[in-house]
Amino acid sequence: MAVDDRIVGALDIPDGCHGLVALVGVTHEDTAADAEKLADKIWRLRILDGERSAADLDAPILVISQFTLYANTAKGRRPSWNAAAPGPTAAPLVDAVVASLRAAGATVATGEFGAHMRVSLVNDGPVTIQLEV
Repeated sequence: MAVDDRIVGALDIPDGCHGLVALVGVTHEDTAADAEKLADKIWRLRILDGERSAADLDAPILVISQFTLYANTAKGRRPSWNAAAPGPTAAPLVDAVVASLRAAGATVATGEFGAHMRVSLVNDGPVTIQLEV
């Protein structure tokens, strides 16, 4: 992942191994307890080979803050971002997800909160799962 042509977060995954990319959105009602639950779910969700988790395989995780997950496109052609928490509320909760993952033993790389990031990934599967706590 790059910001202004500078790599800010990357996973070094050998061939045949796995990693996860977690796009984390925060809404107004989210709490530190929610961040901890989300981190545990990301770390222990059995979605990798042989129904194993990132914890089972020691798979690294790239966490990217993503307010656009809360886009409301119900009306017109311009998304509303009202459901997304503002930066001063969201940033500490995204940091709490990262801290909880690291406390559990995960290797975690991150983006840069609020920055325009260029993200490159290989979606092996593809598998995309929306997690809620």
